[in-house]
Amino acid sequence: MFNHILVPLDGSDLAECVLPHVIIMADAMGSRVTLLHSLERPDQSTDIYPVNPLDWHMRRAEAKLYLEKIAERLGEALSDVNSVLLEGSAAENVIEYAHNNGVDFMILSSHGRSGLSGWTINSVVQKIILRSYTSILIVRAYGAQNLVSGYSRIMVALDCSSRAETAVPVGIMLAGAQNAELLLAHVLKAPEMPGKLPPSAEDVKLSEQLLERNQAVAKEYLEQLTAQLSSESIVPATRLTAGNNVAATLENLVKSEKVELVILSAHGYEGDTSWPYGSVAVNLIAYGSTPLLVMQDIPFSRAARTRAEKAAGESAGH
Repeated sequence: MFNHILVPLDGSDLAECVLPHVIIMADAMGSRVTLLHSLERPDQSTDIYPVNPLDWHMRRAEAKLYLEKIAERLGEALSDVNSVLLEGSAAENVIEYAHNNGVDFMILSSHGRSGLSGWTINSVVQKIILRSYTSILIVRAYGAQNLVSGYSRIMVALDCSSRAETAVPVGIMLAGAQNAELLLAHVLKAPEMPGKLPPSAEDVKLSEQLLERNQAVAKEYLEQLTAQLSSESIVPATRLTAGNNVAATLENLVKSEKVELVILSAHGYEGDTSWPYGSVAVNLIAYGSTPLLVMQDIPFSRAARTRAEKAAGESAGH
């Protein structure tokens, strides 16, 4: 499924919360793992003192030893673990290394050396997510779920589209490897009835009819998908619900079902690939509280340059 997993680390305990997840993913998929640490130089524009060469040498040696120890720990469970030490901006190094070294999956801690904050992901992680165009697993650095020894409940979010179904094989593989229960979830968005005045009785009836139609289609879709997967060793359960906010409804479902891992495609039936993620994926990244695996369906080679990248004279993803 994934051949090369990249794991950025910054030397903090918070960043290391990803390690149990790395073992689970790499073991289930037979992936090789690369640990990456970026040694950032002090900001010369604000630091009145030049970098001390001896100091820098010692920091490099400490960082190298740190990576070797982590690699040794993972090596007790995995057969192919390597490490790389780079200098410079952490986000830029991670993105560039991923694009140049065949990385197809990254496992990221939501927070690291800068500590926990009111934001669900820190700025470095946000930069990596938005510009890497790589499938990712975000591990929330807060909460007991980080001490994971295995997943018992995995949920795949679907929307009747072929794009969303790209997450299903990963869910089946992980559920099989972990002997976990697999849930296939579909949240229908309540039909919108825009207008200055409250909806009329006719409007309400029309909305109810459309929702009823969509529920019937989604129910049939989930039943057919489950039947197709019946040849697998896992028979998934299904959940079908509706809400005004799809991402918020999914998050509530995750909590009520005590799901430990959510999997979804970066884009769904709307298919707008002008941005790296669709609205549901963006909202779950920004506001979710559970480990989230996002399958990126846009290769970096097809990534459109943002206005900021054009203004900076950069190519997309760098």
